[in-house]
Amino acid sequence: MKNYEKCIRVIEDFPKKGISFKDICPLLMDPKAFDESIEDMAKIVRKWDCDILAGPEARGFIFALPLAQKLGKGFVMARKKGKLPGKTLSKTYDIEYGTDTIEVPAFAIKPGTRVVLVDDLLATGGTIEALIELFEEVGAKVVGVITLIELTDLNGKEAISAPYESLIKYPH
Repeated sequence: MKNYEKCIRVIEDFPKKGISFKDICPLLMDPKAFDESIEDMAKIVRKWDCDILAGPEARGFIFALPLAQKLGKGFVMARKKGKLPGKTLSKTYDIEYGTDTIEVPAFAIKPGTRVVLVDDLLATGGTIEALIELFEEVGAKVVGVITLIELTDLNGKEAISAPYESLIKYPH
């Protein structure tokens, strides 16, 4: 596994004072490093034997779609409320100052479907756990969660009820 930290730009006090933002743009601008990150994620995801991959907008799409293609699996978009056409399945969850709602197309998830969730970063785990609950409410099984980055000090890993791995760990 490559040392991906050198492909992440850390920007202090963005978007507000006290936040240490992890910018994935340099990784995305390096085709070789990005391809290697997808391959390293694929090595992990293969052991979970999934049917589909799902990722929350917008940065989850960046990693989930090429990973799904590499593994020969389908990809399901998880979007904010009102962004998907047709019938959707939705889950409302708490965020720092209120609530948010995430949705997936209703036709995409069937009972027994084995799902892996993919995102760029795990912080508090709220969005990922909401997706796990959403999928499991309709009888699907989230068999794993993978992110490029984990912010370990925020304990998001403890907030999610599925096996979890990341390629990079930052304290905050």
